[in-house]
Amino acid sequence: MLDLKSGEIEAIWERARAYKLGRVKEEPLKGKTVGLLFEKPSTRTRVSFEVAVLRTGGQALFISSRDTQLARSEPIKDTARVLSRYLDCLVVRTYSQQTLEELARYSDIPVVNALSDRYHPAQILSDLFTVWERISALQEVPIAWVGDGNNVAHSWMEAACRFPFHLSMACPQGFEPKEEVWKALKAEAGAPRISLTYDPREAVRGAQVINTDVWASMGQEDQAADRIKFFKTFQVNGPLLSLARPDCLVLHCLPAHRGEEITEEVLEGRNSAVFEQAENKLHVHKALLEFLLRGEW
Repeated sequence: MLDLKSGEIEAIWERARAYKLGRVKEEPLKGKTVGLLFEKPSTRTRVSFEVAVLRTGGQALFISSRDTQLARSEPIKDTARVLSRYLDCLVVRTYSQQTLEELARYSDIPVVNALSDRYHPAQILSDLFTVWERISALQEVPIAWVGDGNNVAHSWMEAACRFPFHLSMACPQGFEPKEEVWKALKAEAGAPRISLTYDPREAVRGAQVINTDVWASMGQEDQAADRIKFFKTFQVNGPLLSLARPDCLVLHCLPAHRGEEITEEVLEGRNSAVFEQAENKLHVHKALLEFLLRGEW
């Protein structure tokens, strides 16, 4: 998120809204090839990026890391320099932020973070678009995060450095956002409007938006059973939602474990914007790729 200025992000959202309303008729990615280099499984992120490329006139090439020489220990910098000569943009989903940063360092083309162990900025770009589209202004909007201080939470924290909303985070003790992320954000923005509590009720009281995510992320499946005992009081359910504003939006980046981090009642309820949030990834990814490859509207 911090690679983009707030004005650039808002321009991407305006363009995404134009795509969503069917107002963009040209094919800005015509003649462009976008590679999707994925180490992790994906449904929404992969499909939304692939469809975004195709519907804007480009070609999408899915590259499983298992099928490349990376699986045989080819240096990342060599892969980056070669792919830069074949592709116009590279979308990466990786287990390691270090891998992503090395790919970007040695690439001559834009590299998009489609999820790493540390951040998930493409997700938050579309999540915040969902909020912006519904609420219009983000000034002073109280947004709550309930659950693990994971990669998605880290990108919400970065977003709070770009826009003047207040982010109230509720995490179990021992599962807070990484200390190095806090330090990086303080260096970037001084004192972003982020607060941390161990009480989810405190975080959501008066909230206009509530976010949550799975309690065990990809690669943490072996910890899932143990994590439940720490997270069971952090479920987004009816009683918790009742503490927020009546018109509060509920967001979840999916996939959801119904009955764990969120109840069926809330996920399918009137406050849920979850499936609109998922749809918006397509529109935002179209606008993001156009911005990166064209630089103008």
